[in-house]
Amino acid sequence: MKILGLDTSISVASVALSENGRIVAEDFYPRQGLVDRSGGKPNHTETILPLIDSVLQRARVGVGEIAGIAVSIGPGSFTGVRIGLSTVKGLAYGADMPAVGISTLHAIAARVSGFDGIVCPILDARKRDVYAAIFRKQGNQLERLADDGLMPMLSFLEELRGLAQAVPYLFIGDGVTAWGPVIQEAAGLPIYIADEQEMPSVAASVALLSQGEFIHRRVAQLEDLVPVYLRRPECASRIKLTVSS
Repeated sequence: MKILGLDTSISVASVALSENGRIVAEDFYPRQGLVDRSGGKPNHTETILPLIDSVLQRARVGVGEIAGIAVSIGPGSFTGVRIGLSTVKGLAYGADMPAVGISTLHAIAARVSGFDGIVCPILDARKRDVYAAIFRKQGNQLERLADDGLMPMLSFLEELRGLAQAVPYLFIGDGVTAWGPVIQEAAGLPIYIADEQEMPSVAASVALLSQGEFIHRRVAQLEDLVPVYLRRPECASRIKLTVSS
């Protein structure tokens, strides 16, 4: 089973191809050899199709050989999530292939290997907020402890203290860049910051996480494949993380 995974929900766009639970090719942008014509921030609209082309050529796979296509559906960049979804819907419709959506935070957490403890994927949501979730990792098992949520960074740290887990806490995601000093100074938590340089792309995690969905035919109708933004109107109350027992 060959699955194409896409992620455009964060600042680095990525595409990966998995085959029977193994990544056979991946590429991402910014990367040498791809030209950023936006004059500033990477423009995923211009880079996602070249990335798909690059991955398929590396793997020597045609679109007709792909069993399904998976995409990160957020939370993350509003524009980025829309670009990924529209690209996947166009490919899925044109090639008559099934598609599934994967939480961006879940995919980020699934990149972690060689670590046992609490995994905390965070993305900078601006306005002093973060998109965040909580997972427990042991060996190859990744268990979700909290839903994806939007909250102030300090409130998220309080949620983590409430877990009272005597294990390491690993933070990963672009929120680490914005909130690194605050995270490092968090009292009462054994904090580690992920080194993402050697990790697979987010798209690789998207492809691997989606395999079970395709095997068990838990695929969405294209019109039901929608973004997860989480950001609510300013007058609305904050979304709280619901921690399971």
